Amino acid sequence: MLYEPRLLILIIMGNMNTTSASSAQPAAPTRPKGTFHLLKVTFGVALVLATLFTAWTPAEINRQSQMGQGFNLNPFAAVQPQEEDKPTPTPRSRPLIGIVAGHWGSDSGTVCSDGLTEAEVNLRIASLVQKLLSEKNLDVDLLQEFDTRLRGYSATALVSIHADSCDYINDEATGFKVAAALANSYPERGTRLTACLRNRYTLDTGLPLHTTSVTPDMTSYHAFDEIDDGTTAAIIETGFMNLDRQFLTEHPDKAAQGIADGILCFINNESITPITPQPTP
Repeated sequence: MLYEPRLLILIIMGNMNTTSASSAQPAAPTRPKGTFHLLKVTFGVALVLATLFTAWTPAEINRQSQMGQGFNLNPFAAVQPQEEDKPTPTPRSRPLIGIVAGHWGSDSGTVCSDGLTEAEVNLRIASLVQKLLSEKNLDVDLLQEFDTRLRGYSATALVSIHADSCDYINDEATGFKVAAALANSYPERGTRLTACLRNRYTLDTGLPLHTTSVTPDMTSYHAFDEIDDGTTAAIIETGFMNLDRQFLTEHPDKAAQGIADGILCFINNESITPITPQPTP
């Protein structure tokens, strides 16, 4: 049985008092106890106290230990394993580019009277852009319209490729258009990317920039709200599938080159040469 320290001390003191009382009765005088006797008594008391300290942990120390204050002096307490340091992500050695093939994996997009779909036009051009950029030692993801990877997508740049209507609108419904996100955490980057795309696409394709038909569907494109804030993004309509149909179907390589060169212009911070307007015939 273990006693509380105060109770045990009282018991020891009681025994000492009893001894003193019994020794108070008349007796023959004895010699004073020597130093050796005192050492034995001191050693015995120290041994008892050491045993008590080992077997008993004060409640206050336990409470402090549970609250995380000071050290845990309880030798029977379980040792908590320390959490290992999480590995630091390895920095990407090459820029990552995301290319969205508009409507791919979702729907057909614009459908022409002969069955030509916008989705197939977009996917063909997007695949060529991926190939061109990969040849420039860039990492390129070819993404579907509502790709699950778009949620929080982090890359140097993302470009979504689309095409415009198959319907005849008027003789001015020709050319391409580019837009960045209406709400952008880094608007200067979006401005830079769209400027590069407009410049290089014009130079590589010869198509005019159709600035008057940029719609809210472009500036509020759904992927802009899904990707990481640090990813610079833009959307491009590569041409009208009516008046520009021959170009889009027969020269998708030129459309892809214009987009790839625009992305490289942005990544490499290349200069943008002003384009001299061509005289109207």
